[in-house]
Amino acid sequence: MADKILFVDDEPAVLEGYKRMLHREFEVNTAVGGEQGLAAVRDHGPYSVVISDMRMPGMSGAQFLARIRQIAPDTVRMLLTGYTDLSAAMEAVNEGNIFRFLTKPCDKDVLAKAITTGFVQYRLVTAEKELLENTLMGSIKVLTDVLSAASPEAFGRSLRIARYVRHLVSKFGLPSPWRFEAAAMLSQLGCVTLEPELIRAAYIGDTLSPEDRDRFACHPQVAKDLLINIPRLEPIAWMISQQLTKEAVPQAPQAPQLPASSTEAIVLGAKMLKLAVAYDNFKMRGLSDHDALARLQSRENEFGRELVDALRDLAPDGATMELRKVATSKLTAGMILQQEIRTQLGTLVVAKGQEVTHALMIKLDNFARAGTIDRDVMALVPVTLAAAASNNN
Repeated sequence: MADKILFVDDEPAVLEGYKRMLHREFEVNTAVGGEQGLAAVRDHGPYSVVISDMRMPGMSGAQFLARIRQIAPDTVRMLLTGYTDLSAAMEAVNEGNIFRFLTKPCDKDVLAKAITTGFVQYRLVTAEKELLENTLMGSIKVLTDVLSAASPEAFGRSLRIARYVRHLVSKFGLPSPWRFEAAAMLSQLGCVTLEPELIRAAYIGDTLSPEDRDRFACHPQVAKDLLINIPRLEPIAWMISQQLTKEAVPQAPQAPQLPASSTEAIVLGAKMLKLAVAYDNFKMRGLSDHDALARLQSRENEFGRELVDALRDLAPDGATMELRKVATSKLTAGMILQQEIRTQLGTLVVAKGQEVTHALMIKLDNFARAGTIDRDVMALVPVTLAAAASNNN
């Protein structure tokens, strides 16, 4: 994607001048005033560089760029200012909100050089962020594979919870959605310390002894303790720790690498995870979607009506899939198992509802070749794959 610049000024003629000056070298967009600038970033971003005039009615350039920092923290922000506004511009730079300020009138070569430098800065920031997130997601994938092997029941639940959370995140448009999906996928990690029978009984709502109830209730804290020392996973660990709290989710602790707006999103993410866990509890206990949502609606003080309502249009599991009997050697990534898979001795290998991954395909094929599980399983198959199989037959 080509780098884009957004110029913001309250005078249309000035904006037109920037376009004429720079259109041969850069992709230039303009917005009249701060409100239009914010709308442009929301509707047409991301922008590599945003350059704003300082003196604008209603919202100054410094105030506008502070807002941009909240909604598009990676965007490089620059301020155009007259000599009489230098002290205010320097204050904005010193507070960390502005990458650079330029004095008016600004020579074309100076402006072009500043924009090019801004592009370099934007690419550095986004490349580092992408590398970091990919590295973290690789670590998270290893942890979920460990959970899958150690506790198929817990892993199956984490997949269901991740589907609910993914739906909620898309509805609310939260930044860095990978954080919330990671929290969902790792939400049951603490269950590796529990026996399979206890996990199953807790999930379906069987009566537990006080000791077992306390042990199960500790699994979010166990997961938090496992994750808290991994850099950049601190917010995810905190969200996981809140999933079984009886009261409303408290304010999240401020992480040094996150702006305040991200902290607010993490609190909302914790509420989403808690809601997804509660919803799955009701579904595991046999309640219909309608009855489960009605139960959740009665707990508005914990979740809020808006969050619960966002679950109402959740697509049914397997809405674009077809139920088929599939040989373990023919399983492909993306299929969803529709039965528990147990060994001949009754040991659970994979829980119902687990999505097939490459590692799981190898695992099941090895078990089938050894003769310890059936060679055929019931699975939801994406309609495109089902149609291709029918054509081949």
